[in-house]
Amino acid sequence: MTDDLDLLTLRIVRAVADTGTVTAAAAELGYSQPALSQHLRRAEARMGHPLLLRAGRGVELTEAGQRLADHAVHVQAALDAARQELDHLGGATSGRVRLAGFPSASSTLVPDVLSRLRASHPGLQVDYVEAEPPEALVLLRDGAVDAALVFRHAGRAATDREGAPESLPEAPLFVDRTVLVLPRTHPFAEGDDFGTLRSERWIGGCPRCRGHLLTTCAAADFAPDVVLETDNALAVLGLVAAGLGIALLPGLSLQSAAIPEEVRVVTLPPAVSRVIAVAHRRGARRVPSIRVLTEAVAGVLPGRHGLEAVSVEVAGESNGEAAVGRPS
Repeated sequence: MTDDLDLLTLRIVRAVADTGTVTAAAAELGYSQPALSQHLRRAEARMGHPLLLRAGRGVELTEAGQRLADHAVHVQAALDAARQELDHLGGATSGRVRLAGFPSASSTLVPDVLSRLRASHPGLQVDYVEAEPPEALVLLRDGAVDAALVFRHAGRAATDREGAPESLPEAPLFVDRTVLVLPRTHPFAEGDDFGTLRSERWIGGCPRCRGHLLTTCAAADFAPDVVLETDNALAVLGLVAAGLGIALLPGLSLQSAAIPEEVRVVTLPPAVSRVIAVAHRRGARRVPSIRVLTEAVAGVLPGRHGLEAVSVEVAGESNGEAAVGRPS
């Protein structure tokens, strides 16, 4: 009978899923290992379903155990929401909130967000983890973070999200213009035909990360000759300065970088830019800490980082959560 399902069982199963062993789960929750094992045996007997299977030195969740672990994320989020809404009634926004963001945001947007939150809500603890959009959205779906800074390139919505969940609400915030990084003596100028670069040697990101370069070049009817590979913007600048190739970079990645004298930066048309957004789980903005986090992200001054504001049409609201329109 599942009528006897309790919150502690959900927390234990979730902790086992996260740590891989009952011993580690007990340490995380502050219980002894025998006490947790005994609780799980009683829970299995009450519900009539095995929850764990031995797997080498650790354990694996059965199908029933995995389903409970998945539900535990949402139950805990609901409890957090209830607790924080009660705190909010008393005029306090406190607790802990977790943000994920992509690398070029870490040294630009994120410090502004954390600074704004520290000033406006000193009782709120903010944790930050760096992750590219697909991984950040998986962390968000699994409850490991509460909000995520992500991006989509124009014309590449599907490949930007390869392997990532698609059902999470996103609010578009800024347009980050793509730039072409060239040796200073290179003749290419803003407004020139991109197809004239077909014979160039290119510096690309890793095979997974160079999709924007491939798509942009394909639109100009050529495939780039990628001779060097790095996802580090500073390394790209050094390689271009040495005359070893040219590259596409998001403009945001250059905001905290010193541009070498040997390098020239050309801003490309909006059609090859990316849109930066903040994502969260459906209904999460009812939680005061998540709401102030997303508001702090949206409140970053775009001009300071060379970004352009996105015009967002709000189609309606449901339970305090705005329906997100598409960038105009």
